[in-house]
Parts: sequence; structure tokens; C-alpha cells
Amino acid sequence: MGVIYIGDRSVGKTHLAMELANPKHEYVNVITPDYENLSSLLLDDKLQGTKATDVIYQRDLEMQVRLPTGNKQVFVDWIDTPGEVWRKSWQVDNFTEWQKLLENIRNSEGVLLILPPHRGMNFQPGVELEQFPSQQQWCHRFERWVEFFSRDCPKLRHIAICLNKADLFCDLPQEAAKLAYSPYKNQMNWQQRHSYILQRYFKPIQSQLAQINQKISGLSVRCFITSIYHRSLLELPWIYLGSYLAK
Repeated sequence: MGVIYIGDRSVGKTHLAMELANPKHEYVNVITPDYENLSSLLLDDKLQGTKATDVIYQRDLEMQVRLPTGNKQVFVDWIDTPGEVWRKSWQVDNFTEWQKLLENIRNSEGVLLILPPHRGMNFQPGVELEQFPSQQQWCHRFERWVEFFSRDCPKLRHIAICLNKADLFCDLPQEAAKLAYSPYKNQMNWQQRHSYILQRYFKPIQSQLAQINQKISGLSVRCFITSIYHRSLLELPWIYLGSYLAK
């Protein structure tokens, strides 16, 4: 059972995966596909961006995570979807495709969910706020994730929720210095990292996160901040999942 990698459209999933496959890695190394193959699959040279999708794509990523106990393999089902896939109307109109998607997710023990920042955050000067949801919209959208995890993911044991594009709303070097993983130094443990990030960045949905934990027995939810511009923060959720779910 691998890890499912999901999120809404335009939250940065593709660029995160691309940067994760960068050969200049620290503790997480994408074995297959390699950086060049992933680039050809995902980037649209003509549009100078990522390729849009109107259908569900499932891509396999194989990662190696370097832990104190040795190198561990993590197998990832990356589910790339049109933005409408999480809406009930789409699920009704595309029932067969939705059921196939659910089958994969229901058998997974780990999920990595990517979220965008919201307009209630303390953004860096010059950021165009209108490209992001309001805090109210963000909280309302997350309520649908609560329903989804509670209803459709009975085998889940670990959820890593990543607030992406952290370079827009925090001091990356400062936060990375506090949160970075080091197997041989007395850094924060996973619970301490989660508590720090929860209080600082996820407070508007704190009660909803507790609700997910209550509804799924034995589940652990951990919060992270990620950015393509800082490798340590980018790798952190994968190291966490690898620590518990790697083969």
C-alpha cells in the first residue's frame, strides 16, 4: 500500500513533484521517473507551464527516503485530476471513473494533501491576493476534505497536509531552521513540528483537523508548510510518511 498524492487544481502539486525529483536532493530521492522524464510528462513548452488535464491521470513515483535505519522505499500513486473531480456533481456524472479513483484511495494507508494559502495570511509585499481563496472559502473547502477522508478512506493511518507556496507568507530560512529534519541532531520531533505549524498556520481549521482524527480510529494527521524554493521544507512530509509507511 503506497501513498496517495492529491490536491485541488492550481495548488502546485506538479511543481512540487518536479522539484522533489531534482537530483540535488537531501534525504528524499525520486528513483523513477527521473527528472528529465518527469519534465517531458508534465511540462508544456509551448505554454511555458504545466500541462492541463481534463481527465484523471494516475502516475507512479518511486522514492527512496534516507532514514537512520537505512534507505527505505516509498511508492506513490499521484492522482492528477481536473479541479471538478472533488465536486459531487462531477462524481455523479462520471460515476465509473470516480469509483475507480475511490478504489485506489480506499486501499491506501497514507495521503499527502496539498492546500493553497488563503487571503487571511500575512503575505509578502507584492503578492496578488486575488489569486487565492478567502479564509472563509478555504475553511469551507476543507470541510469537503473532512467529509471525504471520513467517508471514503477507512484504511488511512497517516495524513500529511501541506500548506504550499510558503515562500509567499513566511521567512523560509527561519522556519526551515526550526523545522528541518536531522537524524543525528536534537531537532523537533514530528508531534512538536505539527503543533508549531498547526498553531501558526492552520488555526482556522484546527477543529476540523481534530474531527478527522476522531472519525478515523488510529489515524495520525500532521501539518506541514512546503515550497519549491526550500528543499528541507519540501522533503519534510515525505520523510514523515517514509518513517511510518516505507517498505
